[in-house]
Amino acid sequence: MPPPSDSAPPGEPGSPPPDPPPASLRQIVGAVLWSFFGVRKGKAMQRDVVTIKPHQVIIVGILLAAGVVVALLILVRVITRGI
Repeated sequence: MPPPSDSAPPGEPGSPPPDPPPASLRQIVGAVLWSFFGVRKGKAMQRDVVTIKPHQVIIVGILLAAGVVVALLILVRVITRGI
């Protein structure tokens, strides 16, 4: 006879909910861009808290911020050459 287990099999009452699937790159980029803008819906934010890992946000945030800086530098160079 197998020993009794502390948790119920998945799908049965009393079992813990299954882990949500990991966030896609698109979801991470979207969350970071919305945070740059300063607006995020409550439901989406709750979903992101569960699916997105902090290191993912940091890496994508740094890359997107660097991209914005490079784009601004290029824009300034193009504008100042035309003057």
